Amino acid sequence: MSEPATIAVIGAGSYGTALAIQVARQGHPTRLWGRNADAMAQMDAERLNERYLPGCPFPESLRPLSDLKQALDGADAVIVAVPSHALRETCTAIGAHIGDQVPVACAAKGLEPESCKLPLDVIAEVLGESWPLAVISGPTFAREIGQGMPSAVSIGASPIEVAEAFAEALHGAGFRAYTTDDIVGVQIGGAVKNVLAIGVGIADGLNLGANTRAALITRGLVEMSRLGEALGARSETLMGLSGMGDLVLTCTDNQSRNRRFGLALARGESVDEAMEAIGQVVEGYRVTREVRELARSLGIEMPITEQVYQVLYEGVAPVAAVLSLSSRPQRAETE
Repeated sequence: MSEPATIAVIGAGSYGTALAIQVARQGHPTRLWGRNADAMAQMDAERLNERYLPGCPFPESLRPLSDLKQALDGADAVIVAVPSHALRETCTAIGAHIGDQVPVACAAKGLEPESCKLPLDVIAEVLGESWPLAVISGPTFAREIGQGMPSAVSIGASPIEVAEAFAEALHGAGFRAYTTDDIVGVQIGGAVKNVLAIGVGIADGLNLGANTRAALITRGLVEMSRLGEALGARSETLMGLSGMGDLVLTCTDNQSRNRRFGLALARGESVDEAMEAIGQVVEGYRVTREVRELARSLGIEMPITEQVYQVLYEGVAPVAAVLSLSSRPQRAETE
């Protein structure tokens, strides 16, 4: 990337807006794209994303746009921050406006619906296997990034130079960007933690206590590791920022939409009622189905994921799901 690099952030939800703010803080000319022309014009006028990230003013170098071609024209790099179910469509549109040497980083945390493919596999299918791609993940709430609070992410790419380029664009002002070539590990951590946070939210909503929360997080990490390592991820990645770090964050703080979703289900709200009350995409709802299907196809046992699936898709009561987990046969911890 040139210095300063012109960077386009595609997706003007809370996380995309936060990443755009962080990049702009580093002095990079930054374009933030969203499809709603009225909303983007309002952001430009108010210098703020009041709906998704209130209290986080835009740096001077951040420009909101609703014209995708204009947002991508001359960009040195692109960050895609849309929900995983919209990734293929979005990248297809992006591909019409950028050259094949423009690096693309994905900040989506999930799997593609139906195909259960990892985000970078989806992008590679759309843009081409040789396209320079990276993935950004880690224990970061959008509001805290937007407010400039200390945060850290892992950026994965192969070759590693692509990750390093995005790290240089984001790193600074209390925001730390670490790099790795384990792109599978970074993506699996970001997907599975959403499922587990729903489960922990359910348990906390049922007032089952701190012991239960700690057990679910710890055994959830085992499930994440089983799936990740079966797909070729390294254990140290799953124990790092994008694995254990994001899992702990998402399971223990009510800024997490997935955790709040679980809390609402435990209160007796339906899936639709809980989603409507949250008012933003709850990535864990869709990805629970995909993670379960991927695990079953690989013969991986993921009992917490299975019970979250039963609550979301089979109508099992949250209390019954917890009882099912707690009544499993005794076994060695390392099995």
